[in-house]
Amino acid sequence: MAQQRIVFVHGNGSFGAAAWRGQHALARSYDCLFLRRHGYHPDLPPAPTSHRTDTDSVLAALGDGGHVVAHAEGAICAMMAAVEQPGRVFSLTLCEPAVFSLTRDLPATAAHRSLLEPLFRRAPHLSDDEFAQEHRRLVFLPETRPAGEADAKAAARRRMQAPPWDAPLEIVPGVPTLVLTGGWEPLYEEVAAFLESTGAEHIAAGGNHRPQDSPEGQDAIRAFLGGCRGSAAA
Repeated sequence: MAQQRIVFVHGNGSFGAAAWRGQHALARSYDCLFLRRHGYHPDLPPAPTSHRTDTDSVLAALGDGGHVVAHAEGAICAMMAAVEQPGRVFSLTLCEPAVFSLTRDLPATAAHRSLLEPLFRRAPHLSDDEFAQEHRRLVFLPETRPAGEADAKAAARRRMQAPPWDAPLEIVPGVPTLVLTGGWEPLYEEVAAFLESTGAEHIAAGGNHRPQDSPEGQDAIRAFLGGCRGSAAA
């Protein structure tokens, strides 16, 4: 019997298989594909956010169907793919999803927007390094900083990312969804509570902004995928 597919979609920072070090063992039981989002190819120049390109990449990687596991901004195209083709998405696992357009007017998200919107407006007038430094000052988490964040390509990529609260998102109909959070930041707990109100399961697994790396998060992902094996949205 063929293995079911899992498509992994990274957030900002590390990308491809490097973004999912806690999930590599799933390749023993699943056909795992670790995507690189638009603008993240190591041999090409950075490029601005393209939700359309990323969504098409997720759908192409799914083939006839599979599971999608996404982190932070990667959850945007994961959800967009599930809205467009719910029958091909067996399940969604969203780790600290930055789907702030769904919660843009709720208190924690609104405060986050007010903090960062001036920086995004100034982005065209800042150098890559100036933008990256200011972004780190406002939201930087020491435990999650990728090793290459200081290099020129990473700084350019950071400045080109679109504000996640402007993404064209809708609620996903009928797809089993698990939301993992680190239990450390009200912003992501607010998003998780909203998604839970629409039918998602929510687990606070520790691990700060990378709950998929904690033992509890790894176990939760494995158990959730196992419970969804062979199922797809009606």
